[in-house]
Amino acid sequence: FYVYLPLTTHHGETIVVPKITGMNLAELEAYLDERNLAYFVDDSSYSAGTRPLTVLTQEPAPGEKVKEDRKIYISVAMRRPPVIKMPKLTEGSAKVAQLILKSYDLEIGQIKLVPDLAQNQVLKQQVNGQDIAPGAPIAKGTKVDLVVGDGQGNQEFPIPTLLNMPEDEARTLLSGQGLQVGEVFKQAAETGQAPGTVVRQRPVATPGATIRMGQLVDLWIAE
Repeated sequence: FYVYLPLTTHHGETIVVPKITGMNLAELEAYLDERNLAYFVDDSSYSAGTRPLTVLTQEPAPGEKVKEDRKIYISVAMRRPPVIKMPKLTEGSAKVAQLILKSYDLEIGQIKLVPDLAQNQVLKQQVNGQDIAPGAPIAKGTKVDLVVGDGQGNQEFPIPTLLNMPEDEARTLLSGQGLQVGEVFKQAAETGQAPGTVVRQRPVATPGATIRMGQLVDLWIAE
C-alpha cells in the first residue's frame, strides 16, 4: 500500500521523484497530482504475470530531484498480450521445446508421456487439448502442452528365447524385434555351455510373458 504524505511546495522548488514502478495507471494520476507531478506513457510492453497497465519503468528515477509539474516518462504492461506465431516444437527433444517456449514468452503446460519408440521426442504440441500447428496465431503467456514419447512402443509380443544363442545372433534378433540390449554380464562357462553364447536373460522368456518394443533385455554370456 502507499502512504500519502502532504506536500507543500513553493513555485519553482524541487521535488524528489517517488518510486512509481509497480503502481497501476488507475491510481497513478491522483498519486502524482498530490506531488505536483505528471506522467507520460511513452512505451508499453508485454510482461509475463504482470497486471495490465502496471508501471514497468520510469524516468527520472526514484530519488532524483525535479521541478514541480515535471512529467515522469513511464512504460506500462500491455492491456492484452501480443499475438505471435506458434513455433515448431515437434520432432525435437522435450528439453529444447521448453527452451523455445520460454524464448517466445509462452508457458510450459503439461508434459504427457505416451508409448512411442522416439524417447523424449515431442510428438504433438497442444493448447487446451487441441493440436496447434506451427505458424498458428497464439497469444504470449498461453500454456502449451507437450506430448512426448516414452521410448517404448505400445505393441506387446512374447519375450524371445535367447538361451544357447551366440551373442551376435542374440543382439541381431533383439534389434530386429525393436528391443534393446541392456546390461551384458560375462561369466565362466559351465559344463555343456559354449563360450560366447547366452546362458541367461532378463526378463525370462516364460510361457505367456510379453514385452513391449523399446524395452531392455539383459544378457549373461558364457566365456
